[in-house]
Amino acid sequence: MPLPFPTTGLYAITPAPDDDFDRWLERIEAALQGGARVLQLRDKQARLTPAQATAVAALCREYAIPLIVNDDVELALRIRADGVHLGRHDASLEHARERLGKGAIVGVSCYAALERARRAEAAGATYVAFGAFFPSASKPEATPAPLDLLARARSRLRLPIVTIGGITPDNARQLIEAGADLVAVIGALFSAADPRTAAQAFNRLWPTA
Repeated sequence: MPLPFPTTGLYAITPAPDDDFDRWLERIEAALQGGARVLQLRDKQARLTPAQATAVAALCREYAIPLIVNDDVELALRIRADGVHLGRHDASLEHARERLGKGAIVGVSCYAALERARRAEAAGATYVAFGAFFPSASKPEATPAPLDLLARARSRLRLPIVTIGGITPDNARQLIEAGADLVAVIGALFSAADPRTAAQAFNRLWPTA
């Protein structure tokens, strides 16, 4: 049975895998120890072996943290992840539900498009993600999303809102105050000297997280 998607907190996204898999996995574990509420496995270049992806899934189960796979419905199925995150060029939400089951987490990237988010909610998405709100090293070409989008989304949507794009502990608070439920982070978490301490800094933004 898939774990439930959190209602608030830090949404950690894995950095690109490097040649030292054990060290890479240790840094992910440090983020989970620091209080990340959900982890997205993002492997755009498909560098991970099936055994390595399975090890990430096992780590998340150890910490009772839901694991979401970016883009790849079949990989999510193979490693028994809790769900999948879909962009505009990925599989349809309906296909993901058909393959992963009714209880799976299915998130949808909505960029700066509120109407796309409304359609995703109507189609049964678990959460929607907006961004980029700030310049992002992982997606430098991303379309900027305005801060007031969050207030409009908060008033029209009834599912969790995730924000992404250049988020740090210093700028995350304005997103939360504007209506974000979770903040999705790669750089400020995994480029930090200690991902555990970085995760704790984010978690202090939610007193009950």
